[in-house]
Amino acid sequence: MRALRLITCGSVDDGKSTLIGRMLLDSNALPHDLRARVNADGHPNLAALTDGLQAEREQGITIDVAWRYFHAPGRTFIVGDCPGHEQYTRNMVTAASQAEAALVLVDATKLEPTHNNVHLLPQTRRHTLLLQLLRVPEVVFVVNKLDAVPDPAQAFAAIGQAVRALAKQADLPRHTVLPVSALCGQNVVHRAAGWAGYQGPSLLEWLTSLSVTTDAPAPTVAEALGAHFSVQWVQAHGHATHTHMARRVLWGTNRAYPLALGDRVSTWPSGQQATVAQVLDPTQALVSQLPGASDGGVVLDRELDVSRGDWLLGQPPADSRQARATLAWLDDEPLRVGHAYWARHGHRWVKARVSAVHHQRNLNNLQPQPTDTLGMNAIGEVTVQLQQALPLQPYATDRTLGSLLLVDPASHASAGALLVGQVV
Repeated sequence: MRALRLITCGSVDDGKSTLIGRMLLDSNALPHDLRARVNADGHPNLAALTDGLQAEREQGITIDVAWRYFHAPGRTFIVGDCPGHEQYTRNMVTAASQAEAALVLVDATKLEPTHNNVHLLPQTRRHTLLLQLLRVPEVVFVVNKLDAVPDPAQAFAAIGQAVRALAKQADLPRHTVLPVSALCGQNVVHRAAGWAGYQGPSLLEWLTSLSVTTDAPAPTVAEALGAHFSVQWVQAHGHATHTHMARRVLWGTNRAYPLALGDRVSTWPSGQQATVAQVLDPTQALVSQLPGASDGGVVLDRELDVSRGDWLLGQPPADSRQARATLAWLDDEPLRVGHAYWARHGHRWVKARVSAVHHQRNLNNLQPQPTDTLGMNAIGEVTVQLQQALPLQPYATDRTLGSLLLVDPASHASAGALLVGQVV
């Protein structure tokens, strides 16, 4: 089974870093450079095991996404520890756009599980909505710190009811709820049968059995479009030992459907067709194909005018300069309607402007509410216009061609994440 890319998210101090530290420690997957952080008395600061920045270690918070790679029996994991602070939501969005599964932590000690109606924290709701918008295939709500409440079973039942209602509101297609104590290790790696009234698998067991899904388009779209190879760099001459050494090598990322030797592709934007003559992995070794979400090189059977920012597609969709899209605004400065931003689509940069804001999502009930702008961490529906036509597809069916990043041209800050809803 190939590696599963997952993230942890949720509100501040819900135990995200501690959970990853516990998984690393109890699965005997702690890297050598991190073992020194385990205290001599055997009680490690689990949260510090994922802190890579000096500011994170000094303040005891997560600022940037910390990626950890580890292997457990039956599966390899690439885990991203996302910050919970509202001002770092942009970091969470970046990580979630690449994730195949997400763990949303819910701190039982911050809620009132003795009440019939449990009110979840705003950041928990915001992250859940973003996971739905970003089409993360699998979501598990991890109810944490149940060891610190008087009645774990009653608290888990009440919180579980609240998160299931949130998942229904957010229209999450696949989700589950698990109880854990990241600090004590209950139900994280090893199953705690009957604890908190729960009889299912541990968190690691659930993750190990999870079927991996890729960011490939829906089957009907994949059959029509085929490969999604984004060209990042063009090498003038191939490796001397290769047959097609005189032809240029197109290096980049195959983002979705596999690209194989002999495939017929169309270059975008020129629309010229060619056949894949060679496929190279990142070490320049010849391979039969590039799977989805992998880097490599491609040599075509004929010389075509291809440069950075172009695409190799099985069948390019119709180009469009306008789309209605969901916009997650990430900048400190509010959105300026009509202002020119840079938009990145694959490896191509084009000028873009938001011509209209239709509504904003209310985080309490997830319903649309009228507005004429979007502030930091707001999520709304907009119309975006592009200076140059792009091969856009709805994000719901194609996570690759349906996503754009808006960048402020003055500050160069990541301003917003655009998810195409309808191509106009």
